Amino acid sequence: MKKLQLMFAGAVVVAMMLIAAPQAQARPEYSKAFKAKYEHLSEAIDAKKCGVCHGESKKMISDYAKALAKALGEKKVKDAEKITKALEAVEAQECGGGKTYGDVLKDGLPPGVK
Repeated sequence: MKKLQLMFAGAVVVAMMLIAAPQAQARPEYSKAFKAKYEHLSEAIDAKKCGVCHGESKKMISDYAKALAKALGEKKVKDAEKITKALEAVEAQECGGGKTYGDVLKDGLPPGVK
């Protein structure tokens, strides 16, 4: 009986850890590099805030953020130069409707806005 109770308690602890684990994490370095590179979008970025990469919910990740993560090639990049190069690489990628992320950014919209 004690083994069963111990197993149940362990399962509860693991389940709680999985539920509490964040789905997506904000990276201030990414936001800072994005704002620096796309200064002409400062008002829209300030309005959208985390939504540029996380969409409507901070637990989700937008297609733009997924493309950026792939371009970075690793997690938790802090080097501003690497982040800027990744932002430039993402500009060339298609985001739908025959447009690239670069086209959308030139139009003055953050990537998550259509």
